[in-house]
Amino acid sequence: MPAPAQDLPLLLLAAAAEVTDAVHHGVVAAGFDDIRPSHGFAFVRMAPNGATVGEIAEHLAVTKQAASQLVEELVKKGYAERNPHPVDARARLITLTERGWAATRAADAAVAHFTAQWSRALGPGAVVELRNMLAHVVTPGRVRPSSW
Repeated sequence: MPAPAQDLPLLLLAAAAEVTDAVHHGVVAAGFDDIRPSHGFAFVRMAPNGATVGEIAEHLAVTKQAASQLVEELVKKGYAERNPHPVDARARLITLTERGWAATRAADAAVAHFTAQWSRALGPGAVVELRNMLAHVVTPGRVRPSSW
């Protein structure tokens, strides 16, 4: 007989995909149709105080070259900008522009909408309990795509 909740990892992965899709659709609906979900994961690392390309690469679990290409794309599209690093003269601090912050606010609104949908489906108490249980076993801050 299989262990209870044997499908829990698959359900968690499916839930993560649903959240990613919901946020992406919300961002696109808000007019930011030139970014991909992987960009949003980089935005998470850049907010609130910016990040170096190396820090973005580490956050996304990609090479510095891949992170550099992603940053270049975001700079060209007006979502991010390169700034002098306040401590390390050799490094550049990548920060969100107003357009990047606007896309972030659209993502936040999409997250709120998604959470409200789950709250209606499961009940507010169950959603809070689920959140608290996950917070007990999940490492905070590890918000990144599972693949490119």
